[in-house]
Amino acid sequence: MPALHALANPARFLKIARPLTPVLVWTGLALIAIGCWAGLTQTPPDYLQGETVRILYLHVPCAWLGMAGWSGVAASSIALFVWRHPLAAIAARACAVPGMVFAGLCLLTGSIWGRPTWGTWWQWDGRLTSMLLLFFVYAGYLALARADSERGGDGRVPAVFGVAGTVLLPIIRYSVVWWNTLHQGQSIGLTGSTIDRALLWPLPLTLIGFTLLFAGVVLMRMRALLARAKVDARLRRMARP
Repeated sequence: MPALHALANPARFLKIARPLTPVLVWTGLALIAIGCWAGLTQTPPDYLQGETVRILYLHVPCAWLGMAGWSGVAASSIALFVWRHPLAAIAARACAVPGMVFAGLCLLTGSIWGRPTWGTWWQWDGRLTSMLLLFFVYAGYLALARADSERGGDGRVPAVFGVAGTVLLPIIRYSVVWWNTLHQGQSIGLTGSTIDRALLWPLPLTLIGFTLLFAGVVLMRMRALLARAKVDARLRRMARP
């Protein structure tokens, strides 16, 4: 815990974040490139879905990070309430934008995958509908956080929303178990996978790559938000009579 409090100091955070950001971004991009190349050229087509199965190398990481992004928002919101970390509200806002982007990409790639598989671009399926709700929850959080920032709030109102929104995560996770849906059931679990290894092996590359890229983008956004707050504080000091 002392180490966590030390990282909550903006100066110490920036000292670590500046060199770490390019490492995360470029390593992530390299793994994504290798994983996509392998998935597109080094794996066989699926015996049922044919070539369309290759979109899983993008769709699965997007789905994972769409949910992980909100987990980051919720964890940062809890840290704001419990420990009053100076960076907690900034970290929550930094996680929200890339999380929303990946949730949108999850819906987009899922629709592209669903068209040849299900015969339709969209279905009011439990998994699809709950992910769409998460996308709108992200949008609501960002609007609320911006309004709170503009009126000089302390971030606690968006933090309440950030914690409350976690109710969607188990619904998304278990929707294919609770309801009879078009979306396939869980393919990858702690005990194994129903996906053939010949198709599966490039997926960890893109999963790790997109996760590192996500982390790098979050650090970039946190640095930008800290710089903006510093500029705003300086302008307020200059405006005083």
